Amino acid sequence: MEDLIRIAGQILNDRYPKANVILLAGSLLRGEGTPYSDLDLVVIFDRLPNAWRESFNFQGYPVEAFVHDPETLNYFLSESILSSRSPAMARMVVEGIEVPGPSEISRSLKRIAADIIASGPSALSDEVERRLRYAITNLIDDIRQPRSRDELVASGAELYGALADYYFRANGLWPAVNKSIPRAFGKADPDLYSRFRDAFEKLFAGGGSDEVIFLAEEILKGHGGFLFDGYKQGASPSCRKPLE
Repeated sequence: MEDLIRIAGQILNDRYPKANVILLAGSLLRGEGTPYSDLDLVVIFDRLPNAWRESFNFQGYPVEAFVHDPETLNYFLSESILSSRSPAMARMVVEGIEVPGPSEISRSLKRIAADIIASGPSALSDEVERRLRYAITNLIDDIRQPRSRDELVASGAELYGALADYYFRANGLWPAVNKSIPRAFGKADPDLYSRFRDAFEKLFAGGGSDEVIFLAEEILKGHGGFLFDGYKQGASPSCRKPLE
């Protein structure tokens, strides 16, 4: 960890000398990184024209930097609540080590990020819940009797994320995406995640879909189960374009 803090300090001095503080976060800091893991940084200036994100290599480390001032960072943190997206940025701020050390700005932003995480995502509306359940139902139908192994894998890969997302959101939990799903799901419900993992391993390794279908039935059961017959999704009245 000391080496990572030293490198973050050098990045601050070399690339962002006018920044107020850097928050050092990510899998490398947690001891979960690989040789290809990024060094994640949230760089805070007192004031910027706009925020940006950039990637670069520094002393053998791939670095991903999210560059903000307090107002731009507060905007993107708040977007997690409005969109119910994964609060990855808020977690980086909360977990981040302040380099060269804590400041009034970093303490304030950490409090805001912690409050956002504690508040949880916005409630799942009936319309969105039905839309997610309908999408999962269609994917389940695609793996019941796929036309080819390729289609099974493609549909299974999409179903993996969709079913996990539904579990999180239907249970009032912050959603996770992609590689963060196993850690978040395993923390939320270790037993259910163990069956989730095993079911998808069998689907991808051997093509067996029965356990994934059973698991989807279980996850959707408390909310009405699979949904197809009677589902209707209206388009906005503004969705029209006059003919030329």
